[in-house]
Amino acid sequence: MFTARFSQIGQILQTKPLQMHGDTEVQIPLTDSRKLLFPEKTIFFALSTSQKNANEFIVPLYNKGVRCFISNHFTQTELENCSDANFLQVPDVLAALQQLATVHRQSFHYPVLGITGSNGKTIVKEWLFQLLNDSFNIVRSPKSYNSQIGVPLSLWQMGRANNLAIIEAGISQAGEMERLEKMIKPDIGVFTFLGNAHNEGFINQQKKAFEKLLLFKNSKCLVYCSDEESLNEAVQQFYKTYTVPVFTWGQKGNPTLKVLHLKSDDKNSNVKLEYKSNSFELIIPFTDEASVHNAITCCALMLYFNIPVIKIQEGLLHLKPVAMRLELKQGINQCSIINDSYSADINSLTIALDFLQQQQQHSRHSLILSDLLETGQSQAELYQKIASIVAQKKLYRFIGIGEQLMQHRHLFNSAEKQHFYSNTADFISQLPQVGFNNETILLKAARIFRFEKISRLLEQKQHQTFLEINLNALRHNVRAYKNLLAPGVKMMAMVKAFSYGSGSFEIAGLLQHTGVDYLGVAYADEGVELRKAGIQLPIMVMNTEEAGFESIVQYRLEPELYSFRILQSFINFLQQNNLQYYPVHIKYDTGMHRLGFEPNDLDKLCNELKATTNIRVVSFFSHLAASGDAKQDDFTKQQGNLLIAAAKKVEAALEYPIVKHIANTSAIHRHQNLQLDMVRLGIGMYGVDEDEFMQQQLQNVTTLKTTISQIKNIKAGESIGYSRSAVAPKDMKIATIRIGYADGYPRILSNGKGQMLLNGQLAPIVGKVCMDMTMIDITDIPAEEEDEVIVFGEQLSVNKLAQWAQTIPYEILTNISQRVKRLYFEE
Repeated sequence: MFTARFSQIGQILQTKPLQMHGDTEVQIPLTDSRKLLFPEKTIFFALSTSQKNANEFIVPLYNKGVRCFISNHFTQTELENCSDANFLQVPDVLAALQQLATVHRQSFHYPVLGITGSNGKTIVKEWLFQLLNDSFNIVRSPKSYNSQIGVPLSLWQMGRANNLAIIEAGISQAGEMERLEKMIKPDIGVFTFLGNAHNEGFINQQKKAFEKLLLFKNSKCLVYCSDEESLNEAVQQFYKTYTVPVFTWGQKGNPTLKVLHLKSDDKNSNVKLEYKSNSFELIIPFTDEASVHNAITCCALMLYFNIPVIKIQEGLLHLKPVAMRLELKQGINQCSIINDSYSADINSLTIALDFLQQQQQHSRHSLILSDLLETGQSQAELYQKIASIVAQKKLYRFIGIGEQLMQHRHLFNSAEKQHFYSNTADFISQLPQVGFNNETILLKAARIFRFEKISRLLEQKQHQTFLEINLNALRHNVRAYKNLLAPGVKMMAMVKAFSYGSGSFEIAGLLQHTGVDYLGVAYADEGVELRKAGIQLPIMVMNTEEAGFESIVQYRLEPELYSFRILQSFINFLQQNNLQYYPVHIKYDTGMHRLGFEPNDLDKLCNELKATTNIRVVSFFSHLAASGDAKQDDFTKQQGNLLIAAAKKVEAALEYPIVKHIANTSAIHRHQNLQLDMVRLGIGMYGVDEDEFMQQQLQNVTTLKTTISQIKNIKAGESIGYSRSAVAPKDMKIATIRIGYADGYPRILSNGKGQMLLNGQLAPIVGKVCMDMTMIDITDIPAEEEDEVIVFGEQLSVNKLAQWAQTIPYEILTNISQRVKRLYFEE
């Protein structure tokens, strides 16, 4: 790990400290203030964006014990409030982080393996770790740390005890790989796949391939599959400029590693290969094309390292799936369960604990942790570090499982409750006595401890129809819209209607973590639920009712006031409770004609607002009627002008500034002049936008899945389902699946109007959609009972389902029944 005195960092960056009090030794780079662990060893890089000034976190971090900071500008306030801090001012904070990582990487002379590609990078990296960790002491990128920030953070971890580094590199636009190559300087390169990800950032596929290949311009070897024609052509072009030796594999031509035969059965793939005139066979415990491709890539790399074939065969036979995500599920006794019981090391533990800290639905957080094996550190050093990390997280309960944790139990005294067990079976036998209740529980373990047994006992038994919510995709989509905002524009995230069907506190907790400024709900009880779950963001209630006043005030919610009746009622309530300057939002009708004060109300409204001290107007806003429709752009412009003019009049009457907002999801990018002081992001964050170009920038957030209950063979002329509305025109095979209109699947999709995705093929609905079940035609689709069926998701979009149902995606998403369990995951 990088270790340096603050003065040395200044020398590397060729910059004298702006302020220095003690030559502090730092080890830990921090770019996200929420992930602070060891303040006394941390140096904070204030990486600001157009939307966020990172200097806002300097004083709070200083108050938590951080003493070393790098920024492109320090204010007088920071200098005065952080009198004994070390400040280094640089022109470009990201460049400084990357330069320090570059210098650190150059101090090591063991092999560095660089991995890039459109997909498969993390899988190949983790599999290589599984396959090589008994031959090398490996340092690798945590999770998917492969960006301009992630790569330097990964390189920072390289240490003297290691003898191999595996570093991912990912890019989304031209020019980025040059900077990554200067840092990583990989001795060996692996190119996984050349897919379509991030195509929008490049002129064409060849340009993207060439840009990615720049990572290897100084490498001693490049490993890739030469059967992928577009990639192979790009390598040939690349070779004309940069002479990099290659290690190819494939079935065509004369690759270094020749695939002679490939056959898959139900569980395994059998591959016959030839290398240096010798043939051998592999059994790969996967059958999908991507996994087999990744496994052979790993085999090629191992051969390059001169690993004996017998060891390669044994290693690939025991390959384990890579847990690419943290899953949040409902548990027993009002608990929430985060299952990360597939791998255990310091980096992934820290990431999982960060995810645990994001969850605010329970006030109590608990960790069940196994021994961490094969870390390359002494046990004393390892468990002292783990205990320090755990102490920082202020856990309610810590449970250690394994002989090593038993031996070091004296280090773990920070949690309110501590329990230790020698093995998983011992813990399971004592589980009833532990008494889990109303807490969020993180399971983190090495595979050998089989924590899936614990997970099954703690998780609530689930209906086999469930909605997966990809929290990474939701983060991505919020960021995509934030990147379109003018500097200083705030963002309100709409979480009404159970967050468009995606959940309540789970989504709000993530949005709070991503730094949105406001949340919007429809009714007071939705806001109350969020407050009870620990959400602290300001919350606007859009449909204010007199019956909800007490809850609004009790839970610090901010009402939308839209008429003189509701305005006066709320003022009267505040007067009765002796409350002054309560924050409210004024709704103005500019043409939607739903809720809001009318233009002819404006003078009276200004007088009444000015006459009271019981309320303080936070914002003045309106709702666009057709912001996504180009034919209505003149009307949209008119609405914006009406709001701006009215807001000026209100501000003049109040004699203080107010936040003005009218832009919804579509208007954020279609009418950027209407972003004003704040925008309201709704369905766009869930991956749906009316604009085709914007839709391409978004990621799918929700996937509705179910399974097959039973398969039947139907003879020609036999009927299927209620009212005998479907009669088999020929011999058919149908599958009954576990979803119906009570789950929110539209009944209008009966009799072939709708389709579902089964094993990669579309299967039409047969007969009428029932309350709890639906039948699909699988005559030409190989399938078995309990196979997974996709109702909508990445390959079958909710937009398409809405078209079939003659409705809009909003209705599909918000109609998904509460009995359909939600499963949240984060990569």
